[in-house]
Amino acid sequence: MPLHHIDIPPQRKYLTIKETSEILEVTPLTLRNWDKKGKLKALRHPINNYRLYKPEDIEFFLRRLESKRRINLG
Repeated sequence: MPLHHIDIPPQRKYLTIKETSEILEVTPLTLRNWDKKGKLKALRHPINNYRLYKPEDIEFFLRRLESKRRINLG
């Protein structure tokens, strides 16, 4: 997925697990698993303990994926 197709609202400090799953086109369960494995760490809301994601962390994650694809494709 090229980065130019990612639509992250610039004014948002944090995104919910649902919003993040829609952006990355994966299920919320996949995000929970990635969080547990340390692939894409979530922050926790201090009151309700929900997972939250910083837009810059999502962009960094996507850049890492993209660079791995380039290395694997040669």
